[in-house]
Amino acid sequence: MSELLNAIAIAGKSALGFQAIFFALLAIGINVQFGYTGLLNFGQIAFAMLGGFGVAISVSKWGLPFWVGVLVGILAAVVLALLLGLPTLRLRADYLAIATIATAEGLRLLFRSVSATPVTNGTRGISAFNGDFIALAPWDTSRRYRLLGTSWSGGELWVALVGWVLVALACLLVWALVRSPWGRVVRSIREDEDAVRSLGKNVYVYKMQALVLGGILGALGGMVYAVGTGSAIPDQYQNANTFLAYAVLILGGAARVLGPVVGAMMLLFILQFADTGLRALIGNGVIPEGLLSSTDVAQIRFVLVGLGLMLLLVFRPQGVFGDRREVMLDAR
Repeated sequence: MSELLNAIAIAGKSALGFQAIFFALLAIGINVQFGYTGLLNFGQIAFAMLGGFGVAISVSKWGLPFWVGVLVGILAAVVLALLLGLPTLRLRADYLAIATIATAEGLRLLFRSVSATPVTNGTRGISAFNGDFIALAPWDTSRRYRLLGTSWSGGELWVALVGWVLVALACLLVWALVRSPWGRVVRSIREDEDAVRSLGKNVYVYKMQALVLGGILGALGGMVYAVGTGSAIPDQYQNANTFLAYAVLILGGAARVLGPVVGAMMLLFILQFADTGLRALIGNGVIPEGLLSSTDVAQIRFVLVGLGLMLLLVFRPQGVFGDRREVMLDAR
């Protein structure tokens, strides 16, 4: 029983930590693009990478203040969204999907290349750039604190607090937008953009606005991840994270303001609980070592989560809090 409670406590910490915030912000951005507007962006991690490296490069390489680095990261995300949207948003949905996933992988390879080493430090990445941010914490960051049965450093608590405030503000922004005339237009674009165009609305501009807004939210997620880890390494920003963010959105419910947030917390809780729980069962001999070893747990937990998502899509495709009507659409 004590091991089970310990596994739940550790999983709870994971569900409230910076990784959950990272996926929540990525998924909120995808929700604006895909859930409400119907845009297939498979390169959300590229915006996160620009956000993380925007802060890291500005502080470590250029000697700029941390908050200037935040603006640099946001500006970089806006520029990328414009470069991706200008040639693709007038075309079919698959062109945007291909362009975004290719751009995300291309940027990762560029940032880890030898030619980019003077700026990005290549595969080693950049570290020790979050000191000014951690120093803003109103408590002693050198101490450890007990919270929900687990130990948190002062820095972890500060990153989590600021991160969840960002998530709350992002949710409020999305909530206000989707209830405004702008939100009604983008929902209509998702359903039938030809009908919206016939009413005199500039569909291209609305799509671009959704792509830029979602990209900015992704960049903020990348900043939280970079600050939380204290490093910005290109290989941290792989395309698999985009698909995990989609899993978060599907789990919580597309086109629901709080769907990405709840989905992120649930996914991180399940992943960590599966990891800790399976290791405890192996250690107690409940699961024979010959059947499953501790080194296999990291991979098996993703298999179990994948099976769970498959069952969810079969029996409840709208997600936990979603509406079935919201996913009965063709992405554009």
